[in-house]
Amino acid sequence: MKLLLSTAAALLLSGCSVFGHSGVDDAPYTLITADDQQNIEVRRYDTMVLVSTSMSGDGRNSAFRKLFRYIGGENEGNSTIAMTAPVFMGEQAAAKGEKIAMTAPVLMTGTDTDAMMSFVMPKEFTLQSTPKPTNPDVKVSELTNYTVAAIQFSGTLSKRNVAKHSRLLQAWIAENGYTASSEPVEAGYNGPLTLPMLRKNEVLIELNIP
Repeated sequence: MKLLLSTAAALLLSGCSVFGHSGVDDAPYTLITADDQQNIEVRRYDTMVLVSTSMSGDGRNSAFRKLFRYIGGENEGNSTIAMTAPVFMGEQAAAKGEKIAMTAPVLMTGTDTDAMMSFVMPKEFTLQSTPKPTNPDVKVSELTNYTVAAIQFSGTLSKRNVAKHSRLLQAWIAENGYTASSEPVEAGYNGPLTLPMLRKNEVLIELNIP
């Protein structure tokens, strides 16, 4: 499956801390190997439930607003979020009015015509327990056995920065005997007020590993 995370809007998910502490849980994964010198990891996400919408047409801001409204209550359970800085959304959403805790990162992938933005639901959620969106533009899906190489970097998710680190990651994948099976995916972890040098960004490339 190919994911596409937008750049600026993705950062709005995690919070407004100037110093980079968003208080948002990261999606859990198993570390397979790490190259600390290049800030690269090979990791496996066993299962992730994604809430996604297209970034084509009205763009990233519109996509972010649709997903944000979903976690704010535009779902069949009317589950809501706790508004703080950063944004938090409860822990389980089985009952009406229960809060949903968001998980980082926000994922963005695709081309201009098929670009998608995805929020990762908390680890407690399954495909069955995730509230159904009331907006038909918002979709819920499950991603399993998602094995990626990921490179971490600071600064912004500008096209230039993403392209640079995509090239570094692609070269590392080839040099270390792996085979890529997707285009680069952008991942943002911090809010727009976080100082650029303290931001955590990533580019992920799925690997063809049995």
